[in-house]
Amino acid sequence: MIKKTFLGLLALSFFAVSCSSDDDNNASTTSDLTLNLQGLEALGSDYVYEGWIIVNGQPLSTGTFTSIAFPQTFPVNTEQLENATTFVLSIEPAVDPDPVPADTKILVGDFNGASAAVNTAIVGDFTNASGAFFLRTPTDEMGMNNGNDQYGVWFGTPGMPPVPNFVLPTLPAGWAYEGWVVGDSGPLSTGTFTTFNSADNSAPFSGPAGGPPVPGEDFFENAPTGETFPLDVRGRTVVISVEPVPDDSPAPFVLKPLVGTAGSDTAPATHNFGLNLASFPMGSVTRN
Repeated sequence: MIKKTFLGLLALSFFAVSCSSDDDNNASTTSDLTLNLQGLEALGSDYVYEGWIIVNGQPLSTGTFTSIAFPQTFPVNTEQLENATTFVLSIEPAVDPDPVPADTKILVGDFNGASAAVNTAIVGDFTNASGAFFLRTPTDEMGMNNGNDQYGVWFGTPGMPPVPNFVLPTLPAGWAYEGWVVGDSGPLSTGTFTTFNSADNSAPFSGPAGGPPVPGEDFFENAPTGETFPLDVRGRTVVISVEPVPDDSPAPFVLKPLVGTAGSDTAPATHNFGLNLASFPMGSVTRN
């Protein structure tokens, strides 16, 4: 009898351990989430990319990365991954105490079966983006034109005052537009902006007079290393990019919806941007 009781207790003990082990295994079961993305660029040292799956309306992190070599695979809780409806990619601080996604969400896509096609629709619809700019130098004038309008670029249509001439989406929080002119040493910022009918946020190179109520820049002062001011804009590449906010890089971000070349004519002539959607990242996400 004692022997039978002992064997019975041993069997129960084994069963309990087995059940506990099974529960632990089930709790830690993961599946692979594979990212195959194109067009991303390396971030500064202060930021990382972070993936998120949306499960029952809630974002769950799938991990961070800095390498832009793909494919990359991440282990994710199987049950959560199977119930995910959407994948989102955001840009996050490298040291981030906030457990939810930042405003700088760059890619999104809904799962259709085992995969999701992701694109930048979460930033805006740039399908029909367009715009124009003109050459003028209002910030070195005191009531009359100095005849040196080749040294400045402004975004819109010339007039008294100039008016904006963009067909661009209003950006969500976490993003801003930035203008650029490609100088001899690289891109020169004309400032960031989120509205089109007012001056941008800075005038690092302009003269002492006030500028018009549209984004833009004159190139007279504080020439960076490798540049000679005044800078003749004629024949140079002019770019409108979409930048993350905050932004720790002095160079244009990968999202560049509009690119144009300044012609030889100054205001009242205008120059049109061309659509440049090839610069927008995209790709696929697969769960298995």
